[in-house]
Amino acid sequence: MTFSDIFKSSFLSNVTSVTVLDMVIAMALSFAIGLFIFFIYKKTYAGVMYSSNFGVTLVALTMIATFVILAVTSNVVLSLGMVGALSIVRFRTAIKEPLDIAFLFWAIAAGIVLAAGMIPLAVFGSVIIGVMITVFANRKSNVNPYIVVLRCEDSLTEKEAMQYLNEKTTKCVVKSKTARKGEIELNLEIRLKEDNTDFINELSDMTGVESAVLVSYNGDYMG
Repeated sequence: MTFSDIFKSSFLSNVTSVTVLDMVIAMALSFAIGLFIFFIYKKTYAGVMYSSNFGVTLVALTMIATFVILAVTSNVVLSLGMVGALSIVRFRTAIKEPLDIAFLFWAIAAGIVLAAGMIPLAVFGSVIIGVMITVFANRKSNVNPYIVVLRCEDSLTEKEAMQYLNEKTTKCVVKSKTARKGEIELNLEIRLKEDNTDFINELSDMTGVESAVLVSYNGDYMG
């Protein structure tokens, strides 16, 4: 038996057919789980600008992974070609939120597991992941962080303003400081003692304070 005969008997003849019913069930379930992933993403999103296109992408990824794996499992030769094709693909889109990566892998994994016929694992796993993400992503600190952008005329005013903020907050940390002629700009991370922001009005009225801006943020600072 030649190598060609072995190759044909081992690979080319190893083709299994996927019934129409199997395809319909797999695609319908992948669409349903994709919608569930989309719902969890929308419910737990905590960024600045929500993108509905990314949510639609999650649904599409689940379905795409399903029909790709259905095709691959039915033909070994096709699976080798798929591996070769994917090996030259490069994705250059930047992921802004770390949790978005988890959603992308979740959608792809759900589609793969469904196409492999492990329906209970796909459903149960998606429910567990959805509950876990919902619980941990929606946990909020009892004390929300804020950023104060403070502009002072001189270092004396800066010291008085810092002393005032230390009295009114439980935490006051300098994130950045810019000094110019006749002006000092501070970016401060603070934690409030109470859910009351009236202190920023008193701070802006202090002599030597040019402006005081209070901004709520999620704890990630770039500066």
